[in-house]
Formats: sequence, C-alpha cells, structure tokens
Amino acid sequence: MLLDDCTAPTYLPFSLLQDITNDFSDVQKIGRGGFATVYKGQLWNGSVAVKKLDANKILMDEEKFTNEVECMMKVKHKNIVRFLGYCSEAHGRMSKCRGKNVMAEELHRLLCLEYLPNGSLDTHINACSGRLAWRERYQIIMGICEGLYHLHEKCILHLDLKPANILLDYNMEPKIADFGLARWFGEKQMSVITKDIVGTIGYMAPEYYSTGVMTYKSDIYSLGVMIMEILTGEKELCTIENVRGKIMWLP
Repeated sequence: MLLDDCTAPTYLPFSLLQDITNDFSDVQKIGRGGFATVYKGQLWNGSVAVKKLDANKILMDEEKFTNEVECMMKVKHKNIVRFLGYCSEAHGRMSKCRGKNVMAEELHRLLCLEYLPNGSLDTHINACSGRLAWRERYQIIMGICEGLYHLHEKCILHLDLKPANILLDYNMEPKIADFGLARWFGEKQMSVITKDIVGTIGYMAPEYYSTGVMTYKSDIYSLGVMIMEILTGEKELCTIENVRGKIMWLP
C-alpha cells in the first residue's frame, strides 16, 4: 500500500497493527487527542501512523468511528491525509468482577494513515518556534484550501479545522487530518441542525456554536481563522483590524 498510491483502504488485522507499533509502546507514541492516541508504525519499506481509539471511549463513540471511516474512504487528494485502512475487532479477556473471574469482551478500534514527518501545523506557526517563510505560508494556505474544496465537492464537512489537524509532509505540503467530527451531506443538502455541538472554541463558526446550524460556511469560517493565524503566528485574533495591524509588521 505504501508503494502504490492507487491501492484502496482495506481492513487490517489488530495483530498487524500491534506488531508494527511494538504493542503500542510509549516509545512509538507520536500524538494524543481527546479520544485516541496516535502511534508510529514501522514497516520494512516505511512508516505509518496508527490511531487507536481509547478503550473507555469505544462504546460511546462507535458511531463516530464508523462515520470517520466512511468519510475517509470517500476522499483521495494530495492535501488530505491518506487513509490506508481500519481495524474493528473484539477479543475475549478474563478479568475480575466482584471477586469472580468473568470473560469480558475487549473492543479494538483503530485507523491506519500515512505518516507525515513534520508533524502538525500548530508547532510551526507558533511564535516561539520561529517564523515560516512567506512562500511556505502561501503554499500551506493554498494546499489547505484545495483539500477543503475537495472535501466539499464530496459533500463532507470537516467541522474541526485547526492547525493541530493539519499535518505536513517532507516538503511542508499540508494535509487535512482527523475526521472524527466530520459529517457527510446528501448531494442537495446544504445545512443541518444538531444538538450535539462539538469542536474547538476559537475555530467554530458563531452560528454553529450558538444555534447548532452546520453548513459548508462552518468550515470556511474555521479556514479564515487558520489563515489569520498562519499569517500572524498568533492565536485568538479578535478583529480584522487587529490582524491587518499585525501583518504590516511581519518580516
């Protein structure tokens, strides 16, 4: 799969993902989110990233896991992280319960993705980590825009666009990642109202945060916040005037 970009995502056995991550050792850990841990998997011909859903979150987020797999299988673009495969297995394990040995079912839900060595965008645009060259910023912004355009063409809303969910390859090419909150719309559907409002404060569109209305504009708002952050290297920019004042002083 690493040698052939045309290979479609497929089911991967838990034993394989366990083996290439050295049994999900701390040494292989490269990231941590609210519901999952990401490990680096080592193969003979390269590396992959393995996203392992937390055991205590699996039952609550089974639907979200299925939705993430479905969304990622619909997209293929140079500015979207490549989806290699998934795993969904249940293993029996003996454990103690009220002093008795019982056979409990242990669920495993994992995603396998391409490994991107330069990490997430937020570590590169932070003021403390140095400044990106103007050409790099421009290329990153254009790449994110093209990836998002492809998502919307496929009727998919990301709903959690932020620098931490933009990964960078060897050439600093950006790739949109983490589809845990993504939603797929019907071809003629333009909006939906939800009571389950989730996302990252500061990047969520005001109408979504306040009323639960999701539209394609929700992603565009998040994109705008990211662009301002990429240009200035700072978060929580409150007004366009404030942004314009800061951009004038950038080298």
